[in-house]
Amino acid sequence: MKKVIIVVPEGPINANTIGGTLDILSRANAYWESQGNPARLEVSVAGFVKEQRSHNGYLSVHPMDIKGIRRADMVMIPALLGDYEQTIAKNKALIDWIHKRYKAGAEIASMCSGAFLLAATGLLDGQACSVHWNKLALFRELFPEVKAEAGKIITAANGIYTNGGAYSFLHLLLYLVEQLFDRTTAIFCSKIFQIDLERSSQSPFSIFETQKEHDDELIGRAQAYIEENIEERISFEKLATKLAISRRNFDRRFTKATGNTPVEYLQRVKVEAAKKELEKGRKTILEIMLDVGYNDNKAFREVFKRITGLSPLEYKNKYSKENAAA
Repeated sequence: MKKVIIVVPEGPINANTIGGTLDILSRANAYWESQGNPARLEVSVAGFVKEQRSHNGYLSVHPMDIKGIRRADMVMIPALLGDYEQTIAKNKALIDWIHKRYKAGAEIASMCSGAFLLAATGLLDGQACSVHWNKLALFRELFPEVKAEAGKIITAANGIYTNGGAYSFLHLLLYLVEQLFDRTTAIFCSKIFQIDLERSSQSPFSIFETQKEHDDELIGRAQAYIEENIEERISFEKLATKLAISRRNFDRRFTKATGNTPVEYLQRVKVEAAKKELEKGRKTILEIMLDVGYNDNKAFREVFKRITGLSPLEYKNKYSKENAAA
């Protein structure tokens, strides 16, 4: 029987990720037994703390003492809340415990921002890690040696699993159910808990935040110009001249300040504007395409799908107010 330990760090956590993990793994185990199989998992909640509160104190977790646990086949780290650096500083003993369990053969899975605690173990160095799109910049700042990405909902390599963020931990759990049991059990849990089994990308959920947390006033002006003129065919050569800077220096400073090249930034601004109109459901896709400055339907569809993972029609069918009310 595999021993699964859900760890409870000291500091703000999302208790829902602990409860959800217990629910799904327990249901998977029960279904597996109902098919005539012996129980596959023993799931425990453990930590160095006796109690950890969540959601402004309304929820609390009472883990068993982790000190006596020497064996684990899988360790699961719940989502963290609040100041990640402070939480890491408070959990040196737990970080060391997780590292030792991995070296002893355990697999490790982090849920959402639990990846910050996992990365602090050093086990992610040089590896891919899925991070919520809204925490990507901070994660890269704290752990530059980790190949953080916000495109995938799940990453899996070398016995380490991560997921993108928020309630996408449910998709990670279904993935793990399939690994721990089988495909049939994962499909059963998918139906019981009504979770899309095949979701793999964060892209449709990503809200493009126009990156302005920098001190480059000139690039800030360039960003404002792009956002205010998305219907036009913007020449970055002319924009650079307008800002009295060479095109080469403009591109370099823009990428450094925003994390996107000027062309990427323009495309993402256009797509974000298109997404908002598609969600309203009042205009046709052709009207929206023209509104955001595209004349070529194929080019618009290709850029939209590359950024969101869905075609404009698929996005409209999934997220428009008309369909939500149907």
